[in-house]
Amino acid sequence: MKTTVIIPVFNEEKTIKQILTKVLASKIEKDIIVVDDCSTDRSRKILKKYADENIITLLLHDKNQGKGAAIRTGLKGADSDIILIQDADLEYDPEDYPKLIKPILEEKTHVVYGTRMHSLSNRDMHTLHFFGNKLLTFTTNLLFGSKISDMETCYKVFRSDVIKDMKLRARRFDFEPEITAKILKKGYNIHEIPIKFTPRSFKEGKKITWRDGVKATYYLFKYRFVN
Repeated sequence: MKTTVIIPVFNEEKTIKQILTKVLASKIEKDIIVVDDCSTDRSRKILKKYADENIITLLLHDKNQGKGAAIRTGLKGADSDIILIQDADLEYDPEDYPKLIKPILEEKTHVVYGTRMHSLSNRDMHTLHFFGNKLLTFTTNLLFGSKISDMETCYKVFRSDVIKDMKLRARRFDFEPEITAKILKKGYNIHEIPIKFTPRSFKEGKKITWRDGVKATYYLFKYRFVN
């Protein structure tokens, strides 16, 4: 089974080469779709070189729409059996790919999340992000009867048929609660695998804020009670 790695990008010129090198080196059968969300730095120029050499499939947004919209664009172009979401920074390590897709390949589950919570503390992550994630994950489990530890993780892996007929509307960081809520409402169990994680600061380019946490809470309730 082949995996499509979807990478949303917005102004990641400092890390995009490194993350692509790591993704390309990962030991799984894959293709790579990169969606540039109208970057204003050199990201698009860098990515076009990879696309010209047929190393990646590059999809472009003419205006900035947000991470969720970029992932949705990538999903439309994916034709593999498995979908994996990868951020364009260096917080997540593609060396974890084999163990993330293994439960799906072994037909033990349809959905895998990479959890950062097995060894993470608020000393490792920005305090606001740490406790915000804890609260959002608790809310998810309360609303949907799930037992996950890291709803906000980037590493979400699923068989493509899980979302084949799923209508996604997320445009920004609301993608995480929306996809999680709709996966759980469809009756899928989320299997978690511990992953490596190296958090970055706002100065290093971290984009998610407390406002996104408030919106995520709203969307969890919305998708729990509204079809």
